This record gives sequence, C-alpha cells and structure tokens, in this order.
Amino acid sequence: MIVYSATKNIFANDVIENRIEEEIDKRFYQKMGYHTGESERNAWKNSMLYMNNVISDNRIPKNVGIAIEFKVPNTSKRIDFIISGLNINGKNTAIVIELKQWSSAKVVSGKDALVETYTGHALRQTIHPSYQAWTYVEMLNEYDENVQQKEIALYPCAYLHNYEETNPPVITNAVYEEYTEKAPVFMKKDVLKLRDFITKYIKYGDNKETLYLIDNGKIRPSKSLQDHLVSLLKGNKEFQMIDDQMVVYQEALTMARKSYEDGEKRVLIVKGGPGTGKSVLAVNLLVELTKEGMLCSYVTKNRAPRNVYAAKLSHEYKKTIINNLFKGSGSFIDSNPNEYDVLVVDEAHRLNEKSGIFQNKGENQIKEIINASKFSVFFIDEEQRVTTKDIGSIDEIKKFIEEANANYEIMELESQFRCDGSDGYINWIDDVLEIKHTANATGFDLDYKIEICNTPNELKEKIFEKNKINNKARIVAGYCWDWIKEGKNNSDFCDIQIPEYNFAMSWNLGNSETWAVDPNSVNEVGCIHTCQGLEFDYVGVIIGDDLRYENGKVITDYTKRAKTDNSLKGIKKMIKENPQKAKKIADEIIRNTYRTLLTRGQKGCYVYCTDKALSDYLKRRVQAAKEIYYYDKIQEEDLPMVAESKTEYNAGK
Repeated sequence: MIVYSATKNIFANDVIENRIEEEIDKRFYQKMGYHTGESERNAWKNSMLYMNNVISDNRIPKNVGIAIEFKVPNTSKRIDFIISGLNINGKNTAIVIELKQWSSAKVVSGKDALVETYTGHALRQTIHPSYQAWTYVEMLNEYDENVQQKEIALYPCAYLHNYEETNPPVITNAVYEEYTEKAPVFMKKDVLKLRDFITKYIKYGDNKETLYLIDNGKIRPSKSLQDHLVSLLKGNKEFQMIDDQMVVYQEALTMARKSYEDGEKRVLIVKGGPGTGKSVLAVNLLVELTKEGMLCSYVTKNRAPRNVYAAKLSHEYKKTIINNLFKGSGSFIDSNPNEYDVLVVDEAHRLNEKSGIFQNKGENQIKEIINASKFSVFFIDEEQRVTTKDIGSIDEIKKFIEEANANYEIMELESQFRCDGSDGYINWIDDVLEIKHTANATGFDLDYKIEICNTPNELKEKIFEKNKINNKARIVAGYCWDWIKEGKNNSDFCDIQIPEYNFAMSWNLGNSETWAVDPNSVNEVGCIHTCQGLEFDYVGVIIGDDLRYENGKVITDYTKRAKTDNSLKGIKKMIKENPQKAKKIADEIIRNTYRTLLTRGQKGCYVYCTDKALSDYLKRRVQAAKEIYYYDKIQEEDLPMVAESKTEYNAGK
C-alpha cells in the first residue's frame, strides 16, 4: 500500500510550496485511519527537501513516479521513498531508497548488520540502512506477484543526507560490506553520485505505471520460497507427523482451503499438553500452506521458538525472507481484515492482551489475529501459562470467534512424542508438583530417565556429557537469579551462583536468539522464555527457592523470584488489592513454569533442587515410581519387598 504517490513534477510542486508533509499526512490518514506525530511530519519535510534536490537533475524525466511510505507486503515496515520509471530497454524499474537523518553512528561489533546511533530520542542499536533497503527489495521480490511475473527490476540504496563519513569509516565500514554492495549508501556530499545511481537504471518516465503494478500485485509467496521450504521438510524426521497429528493436520488444511476459496473466516483450536507435537504440526502447516500459495505466518509471543525454527528452515536461503515467516504475537495491531490467508499460532496460552514494550498498544492479541486472517489455528496448553500477562485460554479465544462471527472447531492432540513417549510421565509430574491429582501418582509406564542430583555440579557434568552426542542437551532453571545487565553478552559473567557447591554459570546471552541450537550455549543456563515451545534430548533443571517442600506439601514462594523476572510483574500490587487471588495466580505460574521445564527432555531429565527437603521428596517419588514400574513388570511373589513398598505407598506411608 502506497501512502503518497505522484509524478516528479507534482512532487516538486508540493515540496516547493511547503505542503509536502501536509499532503503525506492527509493521505496517511485516508489510508491508515490515523495521523502521524509531529516528529515524523518534520522528518518528511526535512528529507523531502533533500530528495527534491536530488531528482531535480534534467536526466531524470518529469513523469517518473514518486512514492512515499509504501507498506512492505507481509510486514509492518514502510519504504521511505521509491522512484519508478523505465530502463533503456523499456522495462519497468524502481529505485528503493531508505532515508536517514542521522548525523553520527558507531559500529556494533559481534551483531550482524547493526549500527548504533541516536534515534527515537535515545542512543540505540538499529539496522544498517543498506540492510534495510536490500531486505525491502527482497520482500517485494519474494511476495509481490506483479514484481515476479512482470520481472520488475528493483534497485535498493540508502541516503543519509545529514551524515558525513568519519575516519575510520562507520557506515561504510568493512563489516557492512556485504550489504553496502547490495544497496549502496550515499551521504551528505554524495548528491551527484546518487543522481548517477538513479539515472543509471531509469532512462524514461512511466507516469507511475510501475508503482501501480507494485501496489496492486497479489501478495503470495514466490515459487522459489515454496520449493525451498518443501525441500527442507521432505524426509526430515524431526518434522514427521503421525497418529492424531495427521488428523489435525488434514482438518486444518481443509479449513484453510475453504477459507481461501470462499473468504469466510474460520478458526481451529488445538489442545495439547507438553510433547504432543504442537510445534512440529505448526511448522508443517506453515510449509504446506505456503507451498499452496497462501500468505501464511507462524506466530508466537516467545522469540526463542520463532528464531530456532526460522534457523532450521533457512539453510543458505535468504535469511530475512525466512525470518519474515515467523512473527511475534503483537504484529497484527494495524493489519487489515483478512490481510493474511493463514496465521498459525503456537503457544497460544502465552498471548497477551496488549502489545509493545509498555504493553499499551492494540486491543487484544487474540482479536487482532482472528481479524487479520481468513483462517487461524491456535495451539494451546492452558497449563503452560507462565506470566501474569498470559491471557490465552480456550474461553477467551471462543469469545472473539463469536465476535467475529467465525466458524470454528476444537480438536485435541493426545499422542506423546516427548519424555520417551510417556503420557504417564507428564501426568506424574502434575501429581508430584501438586498441580492436580492424577492416575499416575504412583509412577509412569515407560523407562524414561529421571534422576535427582545431589549437587548442581553433578547435574552440569551429566548434561555436558549428554550434549557431546548431538548438541541436544541443555541446562534450564527457575527464574530465581537476577539476569545481570553487565553479563548479557558475556558467558564468563556468572549470574547463577550456588556458593556452597562453588557452582557458577551464566544465564543465556542477550545476543543469542537461537540458544536452543547454538553449539556453545550448553555453557549457559536457559530460562522458561528461551525453552518454552522447544525440546531437547536431555534437560537439566535447577529448581530454585521459589519451589520448596514443607510440612508434607510442595509450596511456592513468589518472593524468591529474581528482581529482573517479569513473569510476576504486578503481583505485589495485586497482593495489596486481592491477596487471595494474587497468591493463587503466583502459585499457578511457578508450578506451571517448573512443569514446563521438567517436560522439555525427550529422553531424560536431571534435577537439582536448592531446597534439600524438596530434593528428598523428589527422590522418594522417583524411587517409588521405579519400584512400582518394575513391580508391574514381574509377578508379585518374585519381589515381596517391592510389593510391600507399593502397599505402603498406596497407604500414604
């Protein structure tokens, strides 16, 4: 969607007569439904003066097209400036220009394509402008059908009209060469060079024809993207589906195809506990529906699963395109109704009411997702809500389904693919943590490896040993230790310390968005936010003082959570207003957190507790489970001591 479009002549008049920012804002309101802020209008006024100076060259025809603020398909991003025309062979051509008002910048080491500059009233790390311009062009090439079929030639660049390069260089530093080669960057004294760049590719005017084609192109994934995704999943055992996964998969495909054809809104709610294959099913749906030409995205609140699955689906393909298939749950505030064909929502229990850093944007994430898509799938486990802001529930989803007058189905995944295929282990954990009493109170069916370690060092050694096999073992912990700012990019900085055992490790680093698969991240401890929605072969869980065993009961203590933990944000205020309700919420969040951590391992789980009484209790429960497991496998008369143990356990002794 283009906010402002004109020929060069009309644009020049709007600038010369000092009304360009008013014209853009007027059309912005017509298209978007709201006015922009004063700072953005001032930026338009300033930058358009410079751009008018650039295109005043007589070599640039008067009837070339000018577009300002073009919304990139399938994103919330907007291209600052586009010049359209025809090349020497009469082929539709467009120059995509990223504009910046920066006057200074610093190189950011160790982070791909980032620079540091003063923007948004603060010093921030932000994307290099050449990278921005290049990725915008890549998105148009991959998703705009007219760009693909009409073979529209797109050329990206960046223009920093207030910036003078330093010595040594920053914006043109060698670390950014990969992107500045794809999208040249022009600065304050480069007006003539920018003119030459434009006139190299545009020879004739097109009276905005190219802009019209780009703006009206059907949004659908390119054939190359479809083929790439399919090739990665083909024969990949990690993404194979069986049993009830296939039943849900086929129903989801049927509903998606119907909505794609008739435009009616449909919603599928899929219930499933830990390890029932929700994420594998979600990725398969993303790939298949994208292959069928539908505009589809995988949605989660947590960045960790998005980044991990995006990394697994990249494999040398354009990383920015793959990343764009995976979106945060707050990405649909400004989406038009039915803008997407399909939104696949994983970890729907983690959805929030509001979006943004300050939780003040939008109305409700569930409502926004349903509004933005013809068909949406919500994968949900209500017992994995782990923060006070998590509002995802089946009842809440149904409320907005009814409001949207949508058709819906509810299905359930039951087959267990994690914890060695043991449904019983999951139920046993529920009973052990006193979340709910289950039929598996005395044990579980299969030979799943669970061991309670006497020291954190013992747990660490076991996980390190298991990780040598295939990099699929990780240590996680309850959020009882502060994530210290000074150590966010340094694994030698130890946030988690247990002095009596001389144990010290770092939380996962702030610059690692794929902690679950990075080769060296076994040296860092993950929290609930970096591992929820993911799985490992073996997991080591450090249980902190927020979960203890006292007077024959498993108790929780929210006061032992770290100060940097936002999972219980607002709980102190709730305690003052409604202490009973607040304590119940805090109790559920802590128990759900450990339930989630303890069910991340496919083959085994090692546990260390800072509370010795809790450790002893877990050892008793594990021992009883083992005895009863073997008791059930052999005749009772052959193991009288085991039979006695089972009788005593059932009697509550």
